[in-house]
Amino acid sequence: MALPLLLIAAITLAASVAPMAIHLSPLLVAAPTCTAAFARTRSTVAIALAASAAAVLVDWHDGLLHSPLLPIHVGALLAVSGFAVVARALHDRDLRELTQVRAVSEAAQRVVLRPLPRTLGALHIASVYRAATAYALVGGDLYAAARTGRTTRILIGDVRGKGLPAVEDASALLGAFREAAHQHETLPELAAALERSVRRHLAEMTERDPDSAERFITALLAELPDAEETVRIVSCGHPPPLLEQRGRVSVLPVSRPAPPLGLAGSATDAFPVHTFPFVPGDTLLLYTDGLVEARDSSGTFYPVLERAATWSWRCPQRLLQHITQDLSSYVGPRFHDDLAMVAVHCPTG
Repeated sequence: MALPLLLIAAITLAASVAPMAIHLSPLLVAAPTCTAAFARTRSTVAIALAASAAAVLVDWHDGLLHSPLLPIHVGALLAVSGFAVVARALHDRDLRELTQVRAVSEAAQRVVLRPLPRTLGALHIASVYRAATAYALVGGDLYAAARTGRTTRILIGDVRGKGLPAVEDASALLGAFREAAHQHETLPELAAALERSVRRHLAEMTERDPDSAERFITALLAELPDAEETVRIVSCGHPPPLLEQRGRVSVLPVSRPAPPLGLAGSATDAFPVHTFPFVPGDTLLLYTDGLVEARDSSGTFYPVLERAATWSWRCPQRLLQHITQDLSSYVGPRFHDDLAMVAVHCPTG
């Protein structure tokens, strides 16, 4: 409100010292029009009334009190102010609707991609998601975790494609995992069940959209039993995780990945299991290709292993925060791909 009030005061003061032949009251229309740009409807109406009163005062000073110019000046000011008030009112209505729609959208997206708990069993877990689409909380990347008996199971995946179709595919896989994770004893059985669910989903989508037949989902399943100091992994065409062990960071050698979900076989033997040591003090980082395929302004890929040596791996939350900040400084504020990460730490105590 300070700017339009200052504008009214400045024009009124200038009119008081200007020659009477120079009429400055028409300039007062600038006050309500600029108010409508950044203030609400009531403020715009108040400034319009104040500007009209100032116009009468300026014209009175100029000797136009009984002149036909006075109603012309005031009428023109009120007419322009009226248009500004109507435009502001419509903008306020659209803003309220946008706020409501965004609140519903955020709630729906959080249902699709639920935040992971900080602990599962004895493990400390953290997750982070950055969507490439502005204002989106969910895109084509996904993650989920489930506690089944004395075992923790984690899923991370990346849907081929973008936009609403990718969100549909991600939602279908997340729903299938949350149900199937508790029904199958081994990771290959779980992966085969997810493959069948994804194929059914894509078949249904193909009836509406023929291009759905070309969609698939890369995914990685990790299983960490409480009674064993191991992590078992089934990869379906997904980037292998990083493991920090005794200060050394390495890429887990998943030598025989299965094809992505939607393209793999439905038998359990189509999903080889890879087992690696995972002892107290170790940290596992699962991620999507938004991390390894991020580029700087020159097109150089983000050097993950080189940067990994500088990260603090003991706290999963701090680890993901550090990676996100480091990646932002490397590629700039705008990501060109979705990014999902899950960090799992096995405490020593």
